[in-house]
Amino acid sequence: MHIPAVVRVVLCGCLSAAFAAAPSPSIAAQTAQQERSQKEAEIPTCTKKYGALAIVEPERNWWQEYGLGSPEALLKVFVSKSGCFTLVDRGKGMAAAQAERALASSGELRGRSNVGKGQVKAADYVLVPDLVSQNRNAGGNKVGGILGGLLPGAAGAVLGGISLKKKTADVVLTVTDVRSSEQVALVEGHSTKTDLGWGAGGGLFGGGAFAAGGATGYADTEIGQVITLAYLKAYTDLVAQFAALPDNASAANQQQAVTMAKPGRMYSGPSPTSKVVRTLDAGMMLYPTGQKQDMLWEVEDELGNKGWVSSVLFQLSK
Repeated sequence: MHIPAVVRVVLCGCLSAAFAAAPSPSIAAQTAQQERSQKEAEIPTCTKKYGALAIVEPERNWWQEYGLGSPEALLKVFVSKSGCFTLVDRGKGMAAAQAERALASSGELRGRSNVGKGQVKAADYVLVPDLVSQNRNAGGNKVGGILGGLLPGAAGAVLGGISLKKKTADVVLTVTDVRSSEQVALVEGHSTKTDLGWGAGGGLFGGGAFAAGGATGYADTEIGQVITLAYLKAYTDLVAQFAALPDNASAANQQQAVTMAKPGRMYSGPSPTSKVVRTLDAGMMLYPTGQKQDMLWEVEDELGNKGWVSSVLFQLSK
């Protein structure tokens, strides 16, 4: 079939425009990857708090080899901006608070300062940010072995989850329940140099929040930014895991043990007229079940006996 020249030109122009408008599969995949990475580069936010969180430094101060601040400070910025936890200070802030309390106990503070015992908020969880210890990929400056050990003659490279040569970071966050000592979460985060564009695009490294929070070097050095994104990915996964944990960590844990301060009796019911289950000696440890009626608490002893005891006879175990 013969197609006039004018029609052929119009068809070619339309087809060219259509092909130009349709993104190639590689470009589409790249855009999707960019969108995912952009989301990862945003600090997650929460509508409720999952408890009180204390952040402590890992044993080995590996960050000094890179001219960085402690990852404790970096995670404090994440927690503060996310609103997912109540942050309690167990570092320098706590030391300063204890100094104030020492002044109060010595009588140096003014009257009505309202500083004393029973006011410090308990941490529900302790978070430790660290590197992943790796026993694989021994090329470049990443060598498996003892976490945080220094590589002899390797220009400050660190054994574990950071590769200077490849600009990659593998980090880990562990969370322990203060009351039960259970490790309730362990999450890993991985980042490479190729992630930096999405982190900068999301404004993560702007505004000076990291430096203001004491996390020096994480926003203005390449390896610091890679480590930041790795910790952010881990923290994002951590927040998602906390959605499955109890809303009240204190109430969800076992009741604190008590110790008999005076001899007494364990009754079968919440009344002194109930049948006596056994006699109790001073110094015996009991475990409250949480049931109370007036001054009587339901408890269990170390042999599995259950009954009711007057709360005036025992005190919290030290």
